[in-house]
Amino acid sequence: MALGLAELILFSLLVDWIARRINIPGLVGMLFVGTIMGPYALNMLKPGLLDVSSDLRMIALIVILLRAGFELSKQTLKRVGSRALLLSAIPAFFEGVTITFVAPHFINLTYMESAILGSIIAAVSPAVVVPLMIHFIEKKRGTGQGIPTLILAASSVDDVFVIVVYSVLIGFYTGAKVNIALKLASIPVSILLGIGIGLGAGLLLYRLFDRFNPRATKRLLIILGASIVLVAVEPVMEKFIPFAALLAVMAMGTIILERNEYMAHEISSRLSKVWVFAEILLFTLVGAQVDVHVALKAGLAGSAIIGIGLIARSIGTYTCLLRSPFSIKERIFIVISYIPKATVQAAIGGAPLMAMKAAGMDTAPGELILAIAVLSIILTAPIGAWAISFVGNRVLKSEISEDIDSLENSATSDDNMILRSINVADVMDSDAVLINEADELTDIFHAFSSSDYLICPVVDKNDSLKGVVLFEDLKPVVTVQKTWKSFLAHDVAKQPCMVAYPDDKISDLLREMEKLKTKQIVVIDRSTDRVVGIVDYNRAEKILQEKLFDFKKRGILG
Repeated sequence: MALGLAELILFSLLVDWIARRINIPGLVGMLFVGTIMGPYALNMLKPGLLDVSSDLRMIALIVILLRAGFELSKQTLKRVGSRALLLSAIPAFFEGVTITFVAPHFINLTYMESAILGSIIAAVSPAVVVPLMIHFIEKKRGTGQGIPTLILAASSVDDVFVIVVYSVLIGFYTGAKVNIALKLASIPVSILLGIGIGLGAGLLLYRLFDRFNPRATKRLLIILGASIVLVAVEPVMEKFIPFAALLAVMAMGTIILERNEYMAHEISSRLSKVWVFAEILLFTLVGAQVDVHVALKAGLAGSAIIGIGLIARSIGTYTCLLRSPFSIKERIFIVISYIPKATVQAAIGGAPLMAMKAAGMDTAPGELILAIAVLSIILTAPIGAWAISFVGNRVLKSEISEDIDSLENSATSDDNMILRSINVADVMDSDAVLINEADELTDIFHAFSSSDYLICPVVDKNDSLKGVVLFEDLKPVVTVQKTWKSFLAHDVAKQPCMVAYPDDKISDLLREMEKLKTKQIVVIDRSTDRVVGIVDYNRAEKILQEKLFDFKKRGILG
């Protein structure tokens, strides 16, 4: 098993690197690796690894949900709470009901069997969605509006709703006695109990950490152990009372974040390192559950059912966002974020087939349901992950931009004058290293070695800007040392995508740099074109954040 795990890690890291190089989320590459290496393709995974696959996937899912909990601030949850409740049920309801009435017209399923299919397909995948939302939170994209937090909370509750509905339907279908009222009542009970137990456990752990002050790594291990225990206890508790363990896991992190933000971020940083390994396990082993041959049996009819269901789901999602403060583009992003399917479909896609076998019933409907569940993973997980990443990076504003917009829309004229008075000259580095256009490559390397920047201005004898050299552009010529003397600065320089002037407003400049996705630009004198400095996005943002913090302390910004 150890060798099989090593092979899985190495292949996954390679494909992850390739995927990111072509601007595709790494998890898409990992899903692909798992599918190819899995038992239904090349069968390269060792049997021992497959035997513990479900446990490893669950531990990996716990890691990412813990990270989500440590990013869910109480204030943001309060702001998006009611909208999250709508998103946790209505989109799944729209999709499930649509599939129930549409599927019999495409494939040989009854309405009851189609309802079972709908209850499985209607779940969004936290395994795909949560890591991407955490990425946006870390990049502070959409956080001012609370969009990533909204999707995190809603997608996690969505699964609880869908799985309970599935258990009711499969019980009816196989002839088991099911109390509908009790089952439906179990939805809010399991959610509230899961959150309550998670908050209680998190508070207990916080007090333990506060009293004995163990190292951050030990805190992490304790929290991971407690989370695994909660998940293991869930099936035992369900015999007596419903309990959403994964929500409890998230709630643990939330309460620690509320009590001690520094402690929470310290644990979260350790979790981010564990996630590098857990991510490989989660997505490759989910991919290994995908039987492409089974998915092909669903064919075009299965694809049509999934597509129509997604259209209905998108309508339901958008309906939940009506009269919300989000822009149309942000609403479309939330709709897209509800597309990926993987976790629930991989976990219970084959459950109806096993239930039908156990009840001595015809298993053909179960095989069809499994085929479409697998097909939904193949079609929606990679496309959805790519779409979330692509659209989110273009639609979600950074927190600094949202703060500026909020301030400019609500502050007094005097406060706006203060903000607008912060110029590029106030944040630029005026000690930038310059390169003469006749300098050789060795001089250029020396300039970069004595600078903290990845951009160097190329100037003439009057220090007027003639171009810029980007460090990444030097990579092709670095290895051929014998040609260094044949390259001069003007040979490797190019025109900058933009320049700034000392009297430019820094708030406008940061917005423009964000649009162009550039981190460093040259500042020149407006009249002489002389280079007078460099603006670094992160440094400028930090200075402006300090100014905005002053505004918040004065109550101008919420």
